[in-house]
Amino acid sequence: MKIIVPMAGIGSRLRPHTLTIPKPLTLIAGKPIVQRLVEDIAAVLKQDVEEIAFIIGPTFPADTESKLLSIAKDLGAKGVVTVQKTALGTAHAIQCAKESLHGPCVVAFADTLFKADFTLDKNADGAIWVKQVKNPSAYGVIKMQDGIITDFVEKPETFISDLAIIGIYYFKKGEILREEIQYLLDNDIKDKGEYQLTDALENMKKKGMQFVPGQVDEWMDCGNKEITVETNGRVLQFAQQAGQDLVSKSVILENAEIIQPCYIGDNVTLINTKIGPNVSLGTNSVVKDSTISNSLIQTNTTIENATLTNAMIGNNVKYNGNFTSISIGDYSELK
Repeated sequence: MKIIVPMAGIGSRLRPHTLTIPKPLTLIAGKPIVQRLVEDIAAVLKQDVEEIAFIIGPTFPADTESKLLSIAKDLGAKGVVTVQKTALGTAHAIQCAKESLHGPCVVAFADTLFKADFTLDKNADGAIWVKQVKNPSAYGVIKMQDGIITDFVEKPETFISDLAIIGIYYFKKGEILREEIQYLLDNDIKDKGEYQLTDALENMKKKGMQFVPGQVDEWMDCGNKEITVETNGRVLQFAQQAGQDLVSKSVILENAEIIQPCYIGDNVTLINTKIGPNVSLGTNSVVKDSTISNSLIQTNTTIENATLTNAMIGNNVKYNGNFTSISIGDYSELK
């Protein structure tokens, strides 16, 4: 099995955090978003992943490739990194990894996390992972008949279905997907100025290929600051339910309290401080005379005299203040 991960977007909705770190490499409870994504996919597949192909943007930091190759290696897979030089749509992004599109493969866009417990139907030509939502008009949705997907509808104005496509797809034969995308490119078939995966899926369906749904239990977005902080809390709650302790043994506590669930990285010092619940605090950070809840804080950061909730703070930040809902990027300093 191969996993194809298009992740070339610039993450504009999560700025300033994505000005220095690509959104898929943002840490959630101590792990990059994209690492959690591929680990969760591998768990659902219940089979070995032989290759992970990442499609990145041309302006990503120089160390991005090495980080992604390390993520693949940790899953026992070969890592491949290609660059989408121009943003020309979802299908174009996938085709940047065309050398990996053969045999069974999963395509997963790296801006979402999920929890699921379903068995992948390996007899179907493909599967599209969906989640029941309250406001389907904001999403692409599917229609079904007798367990087979009959239609893909993008942001329906009238009710069609409440099963939203979450951006993860399984293909029994990746080479067929590659051929259909190449057809779109060769014939300059675009929707809203871009080459769209849904057009390739529609052509495959018209040729008799059958797609089935893979319904997930939890769908967690990482689009903007508010929902990324919320997703961090959900991931921590899942870890607690699974009996995982995400607090490092090297944490130094001086008149400090940790209210679970929390992720606290290595070499963190907490002084006269209350942390949690639903807080991730990265390695080599110091928090003094503060109360922090429901927040996502990256590495090498110093916080003093703060009362924070619903906060997202980047790496190498120095913060001293009384703001309660903030978003601070890397190398920022507030006093």
